[in-house]
Amino acid sequence: MRHTQIASAIGGLALALACQHSFAQSSVTLYGIVDTSIRYLTNANANNDNELQMTQGPITGSRWGLKGTEDLGGGLSALFRLENGFNLWNGQLASSNTLFNRMAYVGVSSDKYGTVTMGRQNTPLFDQLGNTFDPLTVGNFDQDGWLPGALGYGLRENNSVKYDGKFGGLEVEGMYSFGGVAGSVGASNMYGFTATYAAGPVQLLAGYQQNSDLHNNKYRVANLGAVYALGPVHLYGGWLWGQDNTGMVDQFMAAANSPAANFATPVTRTNRIDNGLYAGATWQVTAPLLLTAAYYYDHAKNGLNDDGVTLSTGVRYSAVVLAEYSLSKRTEVYGTVDFMRGTGSATADFPGRNNQTGVAVGFRNIF
Repeated sequence: MRHTQIASAIGGLALALACQHSFAQSSVTLYGIVDTSIRYLTNANANNDNELQMTQGPITGSRWGLKGTEDLGGGLSALFRLENGFNLWNGQLASSNTLFNRMAYVGVSSDKYGTVTMGRQNTPLFDQLGNTFDPLTVGNFDQDGWLPGALGYGLRENNSVKYDGKFGGLEVEGMYSFGGVAGSVGASNMYGFTATYAAGPVQLLAGYQQNSDLHNNKYRVANLGAVYALGPVHLYGGWLWGQDNTGMVDQFMAAANSPAANFATPVTRTNRIDNGLYAGATWQVTAPLLLTAAYYYDHAKNGLNDDGVTLSTGVRYSAVVLAEYSLSKRTEVYGTVDFMRGTGSATADFPGRNNQTGVAVGFRNIF
C-alpha cells in the first residue's frame, strides 16, 4: 500500500512538472477598467426635465477580460481574448444574457505575416477609430449620439474571421462575418477593411464596411481620417459616409427616451444617406493633465421623422470638452462638458427640445 502511495505521489509530481513545463512559454493576463461618472443632463425627457444620475464613463466603459498567448515556435504564437462589459453603478452586464459581449476570439499570430483571429471581435473600423483616429477614442455618452458609433453600428461582429498585418508604416485589416442564415450567404453577413499609413508625425486612414440584415438589406459606410502630432498636441480630422437601408442608423443615432429610440421596428429601405465630419485635438498640458476637444457634424438625407413614417433631411452636431487628470499610472479623475443639437429629421433623436447639454465628473481605475 505504501509503495502504491509513493508511486502515485511520484507520478503526480512528474505530471505537475510536465504541466509546468508545457505552460512555461504561455501567459494569461487578467485586465480591466472600472469607470463611472455623475452626470447632469438637460432636456432628458419629453417634459424637458433635467436629470442627475450615475452612469458610464465618457471614454471607457467598464470591463474585465482575460487574454493569453502561447509561443508555438518559429515566430508563431497562439492567442485568445475574452472581454465582458458591465455597468459599475448597478453591477449588471452591459448586454443582457451575454457574458463576453465585447470580445471573444482565438487565433494565431506570425511575426512576419500578421494575425488571424476568429470569434466575436471589433471591426477594422472600430479598431482604427478607437485606437488612433478619433479624438474621443470611440467614447462619450450615449446621449451624444456618437457619429462613428451610429454610422458604423456593426462595430463588433459575431462569427467573424479577421486579419491584421503590419508592414513597416502600413497596416491593413480585413474582416468577414458569416451570416449563418440558411439559404442565403449574404443575409446578416458583414465585411470590411481598413488601410492605415504612418510616416513621421502623420497617420492616414481609409476604410469601407458593409453590413446586411436578415432580409439582405444593406448598410454601407466609407471613412477617411488623419492625425497629425505636433509635440504634446495631436490634431484629428475625418469624414464618414453612410448609406443605410436596414433602419438601424435611425435608431442608433437616437438619445434615450426619444421618439426614434422607441420605434418598435427598424424602418427599412429608406436609402438614408449620411455625410459626417469630425475634428478635434488633444493636448498633454502636463504629465498628469490631458485636455481633449472634439466636434462631430452629420447631414442626413432621408432621415426618419418622429412619426416613424415620413422622411426628410436632418442635421445634428455635438461638441465635447474633456479634462483628465492622472493620479497615478492607473487612476484618474476627469470632468467633461458636452452639447448636442439637431434640426429637421434629427429632432426625432431628442426626447424634448432639440438640444441637450451634459456636465459630468468621474473616476477611472485601470488594472
